Amino acid sequence: MKRFPNAFVILLGVIILSWILTYVIPQGSYERVTDVESGQTTVIGGSYQEISSESLSFFDLMLAIPQGLASRADLIVLILLMGGSFYVIEKTGALGQGLQVLVDQLKGKESLAIVILSVLFAAAGATIGLQEEIIALAPILILFCRSMGFNAFVALGSSYGAAVLGSAFSPMNPFAVVIAQKEAQLPLLSGSGYRMVIFGIALILWIVYLWRYANKNRVAPVPMETQGNSLTWRTALILVLLCLTFAVVTYGLVSLDWGFNEISACFFTLGIVSGLIGKMGIDRTGLMYVDGMKEMTFAAVIMGMASTIPLLLEKGQILDTIVFGLFTPIESLPPSVSALGMMMAQAVLHFPVSSYSGQALLTMPILTPLADLVGVSRQVCVLAYQYGAVTMDFIVPTNGALMAIIAVAGIPFNKWVRFIWKPLLWLFLVAATGIVVGVLTGF
Repeated sequence: MKRFPNAFVILLGVIILSWILTYVIPQGSYERVTDVESGQTTVIGGSYQEISSESLSFFDLMLAIPQGLASRADLIVLILLMGGSFYVIEKTGALGQGLQVLVDQLKGKESLAIVILSVLFAAAGATIGLQEEIIALAPILILFCRSMGFNAFVALGSSYGAAVLGSAFSPMNPFAVVIAQKEAQLPLLSGSGYRMVIFGIALILWIVYLWRYANKNRVAPVPMETQGNSLTWRTALILVLLCLTFAVVTYGLVSLDWGFNEISACFFTLGIVSGLIGKMGIDRTGLMYVDGMKEMTFAAVIMGMASTIPLLLEKGQILDTIVFGLFTPIESLPPSVSALGMMMAQAVLHFPVSSYSGQALLTMPILTPLADLVGVSRQVCVLAYQYGAVTMDFIVPTNGALMAIIAVAGIPFNKWVRFIWKPLLWLFLVAATGIVVGVLTGF
Protein backbone atom coordinates (compact mmCIF):
# COMPACT_ATOMS: atom_id res chain seq x y z
CA MET A 1 0.00 0.00 0.00
CA LYS A 2 1.25 3.49 -0.81
CA ARG A 3 2.31 5.65 2.11
CA PHE A 4 -0.47 7.83 3.53
CA PRO A 5 0.08 11.57 2.81
CA ASN A 6 1.82 13.55 5.53
CA ALA A 7 0.28 16.51 7.38
CA PHE A 8 1.65 19.06 4.90
CA VAL A 9 0.09 17.30 1.91
CA ILE A 10 -3.24 16.78 3.69
CA LEU A 11 -3.52 20.44 4.65
CA LEU A 12 -2.46 21.59 1.18
CA GLY A 13 -5.22 19.41 -0.28
CA VAL A 14 -7.81 20.86 2.11
CA ILE A 15 -6.65 24.39 1.26
CA ILE A 16 -7.13 23.74 -2.47
CA LEU A 17 -10.54 22.15 -1.80
CA SER A 18 -11.58 25.21 0.23
CA TRP A 19 -10.63 27.45 -2.71
CA ILE A 20 -12.67 25.28 -5.11
CA LEU A 21 -15.67 25.49 -2.78
CA THR A 22 -15.65 29.28 -3.10
CA TYR A 23 -16.78 28.70 -6.71
CA VAL A 24 -19.43 26.13 -5.74
CA ILE A 25 -21.13 27.46 -2.58
CA PRO A 26 -23.25 30.63 -2.94
CA GLN A 27 -21.79 33.75 -1.38
CA GLY A 28 -23.55 35.26 1.61
CA SER A 29 -22.95 37.27 4.73
CA TYR A 30 -24.31 38.10 8.18
CA GLU A 31 -24.20 41.65 9.52
CA ARG A 32 -21.65 42.20 12.27
CA VAL A 33 -21.13 44.70 15.06
CA THR A 34 -17.90 45.59 16.84
CA ASP A 35 -17.77 46.47 20.52
CA VAL A 36 -15.86 49.75 20.84
CA GLU A 37 -14.32 48.93 24.24
CA SER A 38 -13.25 45.31 23.68
CA GLY A 39 -12.82 45.42 19.90
CA GLN A 40 -14.70 42.11 19.71
CA THR A 41 -16.80 41.55 16.60
CA THR A 42 -19.97 39.47 16.77
CA VAL A 43 -22.61 38.33 14.30
CA ILE A 44 -26.20 39.67 14.28
CA GLY A 45 -28.59 36.71 14.32
CA GLY A 46 -31.16 36.57 11.51
CA SER A 47 -29.23 39.03 9.33
CA TYR A 48 -27.98 36.56 6.68
CA GLN A 49 -28.30 37.68 3.05
CA GLU A 50 -26.90 36.32 -0.19
CA ILE A 51 -24.42 38.62 -1.87
CA SER A 52 -22.43 38.77 -5.07
CA SER A 53 -18.73 39.56 -5.26
CA GLU A 54 -15.68 38.57 -7.27
CA SER A 55 -14.48 34.98 -6.98
CA LEU A 56 -11.02 34.25 -5.65
CA SER A 57 -8.32 33.88 -8.28
CA PHE A 58 -5.53 31.31 -8.27
CA PHE A 59 -3.18 34.04 -7.09
CA ASP A 60 -5.55 34.68 -4.15
CA LEU A 61 -5.16 31.01 -3.28
CA MET A 62 -1.38 31.24 -3.31
CA LEU A 63 -1.44 34.53 -1.40
CA ALA A 64 -3.64 33.05 1.33
CA ILE A 65 -0.90 30.61 2.38
CA PRO A 66 1.67 33.23 3.50
CA GLN A 67 -1.20 35.28 4.93
CA GLY A 68 -2.30 32.28 6.98
CA LEU A 69 1.25 31.80 8.25
CA ALA A 70 1.56 35.48 9.10
CA SER A 71 -1.76 35.47 10.96
CA ARG A 72 -0.37 32.85 13.36
CA ALA A 73 3.04 34.47 13.78
CA ASP A 74 2.76 34.67 17.57
CA LEU A 75 1.85 30.99 17.82
CA ILE A 76 4.63 29.96 15.42
CA VAL A 77 7.11 31.91 17.53
CA LEU A 78 5.82 30.14 20.64
CA ILE A 79 6.32 26.70 19.06
CA LEU A 80 9.85 27.55 17.93
CA LEU A 81 10.94 29.10 21.23
CA MET A 82 9.38 26.37 23.38
CA GLY A 83 10.99 23.76 21.15
CA GLY A 84 14.39 25.39 21.53
CA SER A 85 13.97 25.70 25.28
CA PHE A 86 13.07 22.03 25.83
CA TYR A 87 15.84 20.91 23.50
CA VAL A 88 18.41 22.80 25.57
CA ILE A 89 17.00 21.39 28.83
CA GLU A 90 17.11 17.90 27.33
CA LYS A 91 20.76 18.35 26.34
CA THR A 92 21.70 19.35 29.89
CA GLY A 93 20.50 15.91 30.98
CA ALA A 94 17.95 17.38 33.39
CA LEU A 95 14.88 16.03 31.63
CA GLY A 96 16.23 12.52 31.26
CA GLN A 97 17.38 12.38 34.88
CA GLY A 98 14.13 13.84 36.22
CA LEU A 99 11.93 11.54 34.18
CA GLN A 100 14.06 8.55 35.14
CA VAL A 101 13.33 9.33 38.78
CA LEU A 102 9.62 9.19 37.98
CA VAL A 103 10.04 5.94 36.04
CA ASP A 104 11.85 4.39 39.01
CA GLN A 105 9.11 5.54 41.40
CA LEU A 106 6.42 4.04 39.13
CA LYS A 107 8.17 0.71 38.62
CA GLY A 108 5.58 -2.06 38.83
CA LYS A 109 2.70 0.43 38.64
CA GLU A 110 3.42 2.07 35.28
CA SER A 111 -0.26 2.34 34.40
CA LEU A 112 -0.59 4.90 37.18
CA ALA A 113 1.40 7.27 34.96
CA ILE A 114 -1.48 7.25 32.47
CA VAL A 115 -3.89 8.36 35.19
CA ILE A 116 -1.56 11.09 36.46
CA LEU A 117 -0.79 12.46 33.00
CA SER A 118 -4.43 12.36 31.90
CA VAL A 119 -5.68 14.18 34.99
CA LEU A 120 -2.96 16.84 34.77
CA PHE A 121 -3.47 17.57 31.07
CA ALA A 122 -7.27 17.41 31.36
CA ALA A 123 -7.07 19.99 34.15
CA ALA A 124 -4.82 22.18 31.99
CA GLY A 125 -7.24 21.89 29.07
CA ALA A 126 -10.20 22.71 31.31
CA THR A 127 -8.61 25.79 32.87
CA ILE A 128 -6.40 27.38 30.20
CA GLY A 129 -7.39 25.54 27.00
CA LEU A 130 -3.96 23.93 26.68
CA GLN A 131 -3.31 22.51 23.19
CA GLU A 132 -0.66 24.15 21.06
CA GLU A 133 1.83 24.18 23.92
CA ILE A 134 1.87 20.35 23.86
CA ILE A 135 3.62 20.39 20.46
CA ALA A 136 7.01 21.08 22.04
CA LEU A 137 6.32 18.62 24.87
CA ALA A 138 5.39 15.72 22.57
CA PRO A 139 8.92 14.29 22.00
CA ILE A 140 9.63 14.30 25.74
CA LEU A 141 6.30 12.70 26.62
CA ILE A 142 6.87 9.98 24.04
CA LEU A 143 10.32 9.19 25.49
CA PHE A 144 8.83 9.10 28.98
CA CYS A 145 6.05 6.68 27.99
CA ARG A 146 8.39 4.45 25.97
CA SER A 147 10.67 4.12 28.98
CA MET A 148 7.70 2.47 30.72
CA GLY A 149 6.75 0.27 27.77
CA PHE A 150 3.97 2.44 26.29
CA ASN A 151 3.80 3.51 22.64
CA ALA A 152 3.45 7.02 21.18
CA PHE A 153 -0.36 6.76 20.99
CA VAL A 154 -0.53 6.39 24.77
CA ALA A 155 1.77 9.40 25.19
CA LEU A 156 -0.38 11.60 22.94
CA GLY A 157 -3.64 10.19 24.27
CA SER A 158 -2.78 10.96 27.89
CA SER A 159 -1.50 14.45 27.01
CA TYR A 160 -3.06 15.98 23.91
CA GLY A 161 -6.15 13.76 24.07
CA ALA A 162 -6.77 14.51 27.74
CA ALA A 163 -6.24 18.24 27.14
CA VAL A 164 -8.82 18.28 24.32
CA LEU A 165 -11.25 16.37 26.53
CA GLY A 166 -10.70 18.89 29.31
CA SER A 167 -11.21 21.81 26.94
CA ALA A 168 -14.40 20.30 25.48
CA PHE A 169 -16.12 19.24 28.71
CA SER A 170 -14.76 22.04 30.88
CA PRO A 171 -17.04 24.10 33.12
CA MET A 172 -14.61 27.04 32.91
CA ASN A 173 -12.54 27.02 29.66
CA PRO A 174 -12.07 30.77 29.03
CA PHE A 175 -11.76 30.26 25.27
CA ALA A 176 -14.94 28.17 24.93
CA VAL A 177 -17.45 28.21 27.80
CA VAL A 178 -16.77 31.78 28.93
CA ILE A 179 -16.95 33.24 25.42
CA ALA A 180 -20.05 31.21 24.51
CA GLN A 181 -21.88 32.15 27.72
CA LYS A 182 -21.02 35.79 27.20
CA GLU A 183 -22.44 35.68 23.66
CA ALA A 184 -25.54 33.83 24.96
CA GLN A 185 -25.98 36.51 27.66
CA LEU A 186 -25.66 34.00 30.49
CA PRO A 187 -23.95 34.55 33.86
CA LEU A 188 -20.31 33.58 33.39
CA LEU A 189 -19.46 30.09 34.71
CA SER A 190 -23.14 29.40 35.44
CA GLY A 191 -24.16 25.74 35.26
CA SER A 192 -20.65 24.62 36.28
CA GLY A 193 -21.91 21.86 38.57
CA TYR A 194 -23.71 20.00 35.80
CA ARG A 195 -20.80 20.47 33.41
CA MET A 196 -18.41 19.14 36.05
CA VAL A 197 -20.42 15.93 36.40
CA ILE A 198 -20.32 15.30 32.63
CA PHE A 199 -16.61 16.20 32.63
CA GLY A 200 -15.92 13.61 35.33
CA ILE A 201 -17.79 10.86 33.47
CA ALA A 202 -15.98 11.64 30.20
CA LEU A 203 -12.55 11.70 31.89
CA ILE A 204 -13.12 8.36 33.63
CA LEU A 205 -14.13 6.72 30.34
CA TRP A 206 -11.07 8.22 28.63
CA ILE A 207 -8.67 6.95 31.29
CA VAL A 208 -10.23 3.47 31.23
CA TYR A 209 -9.87 3.33 27.45
CA LEU A 210 -6.21 4.44 27.57
CA TRP A 211 -5.46 2.04 30.40
CA ARG A 212 -6.86 -0.92 28.47
CA TYR A 213 -5.20 0.14 25.20
CA ALA A 214 -1.83 0.68 26.86
CA ASN A 215 -1.80 -2.73 28.51
CA LYS A 216 -2.87 -4.50 25.32
CA ASN A 217 -0.22 -2.76 23.23
CA ARG A 218 2.89 -2.81 25.41
CA VAL A 219 6.25 -2.23 23.72
CA ALA A 220 9.80 -2.97 24.83
CA PRO A 221 10.87 -0.28 27.33
CA VAL A 222 13.53 2.13 26.06
CA PRO A 223 15.70 3.58 28.89
CA MET A 224 15.94 7.36 29.18
CA GLU A 225 19.16 9.09 28.15
CA THR A 226 20.14 10.47 31.53
CA GLN A 227 23.68 11.73 30.69
CA GLY A 228 24.64 10.79 34.23
CA ASN A 229 23.60 8.37 36.92
CA SER A 230 21.41 10.63 39.03
CA LEU A 231 20.18 14.17 39.55
CA THR A 232 22.83 16.77 40.39
CA TRP A 233 22.15 20.10 42.04
CA ARG A 234 22.43 21.75 38.63
CA THR A 235 19.93 19.51 36.87
CA ALA A 236 17.61 19.62 39.90
CA LEU A 237 17.70 23.43 39.78
CA ILE A 238 16.84 23.37 36.05
CA LEU A 239 13.81 21.16 36.77
CA VAL A 240 12.71 23.51 39.57
CA LEU A 241 12.95 26.45 37.15
CA LEU A 242 10.93 24.46 34.60
CA CYS A 243 8.14 23.85 37.12
CA LEU A 244 8.29 27.48 38.23
CA THR A 245 7.98 28.64 34.60
CA PHE A 246 4.85 26.55 34.11
CA ALA A 247 3.40 28.02 37.31
CA VAL A 248 4.17 31.59 36.19
CA VAL A 249 2.72 30.96 32.72
CA THR A 250 -0.47 29.45 34.18
CA TYR A 251 -0.89 32.44 36.51
CA GLY A 252 -0.29 34.83 33.62
CA LEU A 253 -2.88 33.13 31.43
CA VAL A 254 -5.52 32.99 34.16
CA SER A 255 -4.98 36.30 35.96
CA LEU A 256 -2.96 38.63 33.72
CA ASP A 257 -4.59 37.98 30.33
CA TRP A 258 -1.31 36.82 28.82
CA GLY A 259 -1.02 35.78 25.21
CA PHE A 260 1.46 33.67 23.25
CA ASN A 261 4.19 36.33 23.24
CA GLU A 262 4.40 36.47 27.03
CA ILE A 263 4.59 32.66 27.19
CA SER A 264 7.31 32.69 24.51
CA ALA A 265 9.36 35.19 26.53
CA CYS A 266 9.19 32.98 29.63
CA PHE A 267 10.34 29.84 27.82
CA PHE A 268 13.06 31.66 25.90
CA THR A 269 14.49 32.91 29.19
CA LEU A 270 14.17 29.42 30.70
CA GLY A 271 16.10 27.87 27.82
CA ILE A 272 19.02 30.30 28.00
CA VAL A 273 19.27 30.19 31.79
CA SER A 274 19.07 26.38 31.78
CA GLY A 275 21.92 26.12 29.29
CA LEU A 276 24.11 28.36 31.42
CA ILE A 277 23.27 26.49 34.63
CA GLY A 278 24.04 23.23 32.81
CA LYS A 279 27.58 24.54 32.05
CA MET A 280 26.95 24.55 28.29
CA GLY A 281 28.29 28.09 27.86
CA ILE A 282 26.58 30.84 25.89
CA ASP A 283 27.88 29.70 22.47
CA ARG A 284 26.78 26.07 22.80
CA THR A 285 23.51 27.10 24.43
CA GLY A 286 22.76 29.29 21.42
CA LEU A 287 23.61 26.53 18.95
CA MET A 288 21.51 23.97 20.86
CA TYR A 289 18.63 26.43 21.02
CA VAL A 290 18.69 26.90 17.25
CA ASP A 291 18.86 23.12 16.73
CA GLY A 292 15.75 22.75 18.89
CA MET A 293 13.94 25.40 16.86
CA LYS A 294 14.85 23.54 13.67
CA GLU A 295 13.15 20.39 14.98
CA MET A 296 9.92 22.37 15.48
CA THR A 297 9.92 24.01 12.02
CA PHE A 298 7.64 21.44 10.38
CA ALA A 299 5.13 21.69 13.23
CA ALA A 300 5.19 25.50 13.06
CA VAL A 301 4.52 25.49 9.31
CA ILE A 302 1.63 23.06 9.78
CA MET A 303 0.06 25.39 12.35
CA GLY A 304 0.29 28.33 9.96
CA MET A 305 -1.09 26.41 6.99
CA ALA A 306 -4.16 25.35 8.98
CA SER A 307 -5.06 29.03 9.43
CA THR A 308 -5.25 29.45 5.65
CA ILE A 309 -8.49 27.46 5.40
CA PRO A 310 -10.89 29.75 7.33
CA LEU A 311 -9.09 32.72 5.77
CA LEU A 312 -9.96 31.48 2.26
CA LEU A 313 -13.58 30.76 3.19
CA GLU A 314 -13.96 34.24 4.67
CA LYS A 315 -12.35 35.97 1.68
CA GLY A 316 -14.51 33.89 -0.64
CA GLN A 317 -17.64 35.03 1.27
CA ILE A 318 -18.93 31.47 1.81
CA LEU A 319 -18.24 30.84 5.51
CA ASP A 320 -21.48 32.54 6.57
CA THR A 321 -23.37 30.55 3.95
CA ILE A 322 -22.03 27.32 5.45
CA VAL A 323 -23.17 28.45 8.91
CA PHE A 324 -26.61 29.42 7.60
CA GLY A 325 -27.01 26.10 5.77
CA LEU A 326 -26.02 24.05 8.82
CA PHE A 327 -28.26 25.68 11.42
CA THR A 328 -31.41 26.71 9.52
CA PRO A 329 -32.86 23.13 9.20
CA ILE A 330 -32.82 22.78 13.01
CA GLU A 331 -35.68 25.27 13.43
CA SER A 332 -38.44 22.72 12.72
CA LEU A 333 -37.21 19.92 15.01
CA PRO A 334 -38.36 18.95 18.56
CA PRO A 335 -36.24 20.46 21.41
CA SER A 336 -34.09 17.39 22.20
CA VAL A 337 -33.50 16.66 18.51
CA SER A 338 -32.79 20.35 17.84
CA ALA A 339 -30.17 20.40 20.61
CA LEU A 340 -28.48 17.29 19.21
CA GLY A 341 -28.70 18.85 15.74
CA MET A 342 -26.90 21.92 17.09
CA MET A 343 -24.11 19.72 18.43
CA MET A 344 -23.76 17.86 15.12
CA ALA A 345 -23.80 21.10 13.13
CA GLN A 346 -21.12 22.59 15.40
CA ALA A 347 -19.03 19.44 14.89
CA VAL A 348 -19.28 19.69 11.10
CA LEU A 349 -18.57 23.43 11.15
CA HIS A 350 -15.34 22.81 13.06
CA PHE A 351 -13.76 21.37 9.92
CA PRO A 352 -13.50 24.77 8.21
CA VAL A 353 -13.45 26.85 11.44
CA SER A 354 -10.48 25.41 13.31
CA SER A 355 -10.55 28.01 16.11
CA TYR A 356 -13.23 27.04 18.61
CA SER A 357 -13.17 30.49 20.23
CA GLY A 358 -13.76 32.01 16.79
CA GLN A 359 -16.53 29.48 16.22
CA ALA A 360 -18.25 30.62 19.42
CA LEU A 361 -18.19 34.23 18.26
CA LEU A 362 -19.50 33.20 14.85
CA THR A 363 -22.30 30.85 15.87
CA MET A 364 -23.62 31.73 19.33
CA PRO A 365 -25.32 34.98 18.24
CA ILE A 366 -27.11 32.92 15.56
CA LEU A 367 -27.93 29.94 17.76
CA THR A 368 -29.14 31.86 20.83
CA PRO A 369 -32.35 33.22 19.27
CA LEU A 370 -32.81 29.90 17.46
CA ALA A 371 -32.59 28.06 20.79
CA ASP A 372 -35.22 30.37 22.27
CA LEU A 373 -37.46 29.71 19.27
CA VAL A 374 -37.34 25.89 19.46
CA GLY A 375 -37.55 25.64 23.27
CA VAL A 376 -33.91 24.79 24.06
CA SER A 377 -32.34 26.61 27.00
CA ARG A 378 -29.34 28.80 26.35
CA GLN A 379 -27.24 26.69 28.72
CA VAL A 380 -27.96 23.61 26.60
CA CYS A 381 -27.13 25.69 23.51
CA VAL A 382 -23.70 26.37 25.00
CA LEU A 383 -23.31 22.66 25.80
CA ALA A 384 -24.09 21.80 22.17
CA TYR A 385 -21.43 24.25 21.04
CA GLN A 386 -18.64 23.12 23.36
CA TYR A 387 -19.32 19.40 23.00
CA GLY A 388 -19.74 19.60 19.23
CA ALA A 389 -16.97 22.02 18.27
CA VAL A 390 -14.16 21.45 20.77
CA THR A 391 -14.43 17.65 20.84
CA MET A 392 -13.72 17.59 17.11
CA ASP A 393 -10.18 18.77 17.85
CA PHE A 394 -9.48 15.08 18.42
CA ILE A 395 -9.79 14.34 14.72
CA VAL A 396 -10.24 17.28 12.31
CA PRO A 397 -7.25 17.57 9.94
CA THR A 398 -7.74 21.34 9.83
CA ASN A 399 -6.69 21.61 13.49
CA GLY A 400 -3.09 22.74 13.25
CA ALA A 401 -2.20 21.63 16.79
CA LEU A 402 -3.30 18.05 16.12
CA MET A 403 -1.52 17.83 12.78
CA ALA A 404 1.65 19.36 14.23
CA ILE A 405 1.69 17.00 17.22
CA ILE A 406 1.22 13.82 15.19
CA ALA A 407 3.84 15.11 12.73
CA VAL A 408 6.34 15.56 15.58
CA ALA A 409 5.43 12.07 16.84
CA GLY A 410 5.83 10.53 13.37
CA ILE A 411 2.26 9.21 13.36
CA PRO A 412 0.40 9.27 9.99
CA PHE A 413 -3.06 10.82 10.17
CA ASN A 414 -4.82 7.60 9.10
CA LYS A 415 -3.23 5.68 12.00
CA TRP A 416 -4.29 8.40 14.41
CA VAL A 417 -7.87 8.13 13.13
CA ARG A 418 -7.82 4.35 13.69
CA PHE A 419 -6.65 4.94 17.26
CA ILE A 420 -9.08 7.72 18.15
CA TRP A 421 -12.42 6.96 16.47
CA LYS A 422 -13.77 4.48 19.04
CA PRO A 423 -13.16 6.58 22.17
CA LEU A 424 -14.34 9.64 20.25
CA LEU A 425 -17.69 7.94 19.60
CA TRP A 426 -17.98 7.16 23.32
CA LEU A 427 -17.28 10.79 24.19
CA PHE A 428 -19.93 11.97 21.76
CA LEU A 429 -22.35 9.50 23.33
CA VAL A 430 -21.61 11.01 26.75
CA ALA A 431 -22.04 14.49 25.28
CA ALA A 432 -25.33 13.59 23.59
CA THR A 433 -26.64 12.07 26.82
CA GLY A 434 -25.64 15.19 28.74
CA ILE A 435 -27.46 17.39 26.22
CA VAL A 436 -30.68 15.33 26.20
CA VAL A 437 -30.74 15.17 30.01
CA GLY A 438 -30.14 18.91 30.05
CA VAL A 439 -33.16 19.49 27.79
CA LEU A 440 -35.41 17.16 29.78
CA THR A 441 -34.42 18.65 33.15
CA GLY A 442 -34.57 22.28 32.01
CA PHE A 443 -30.84 22.88 32.54
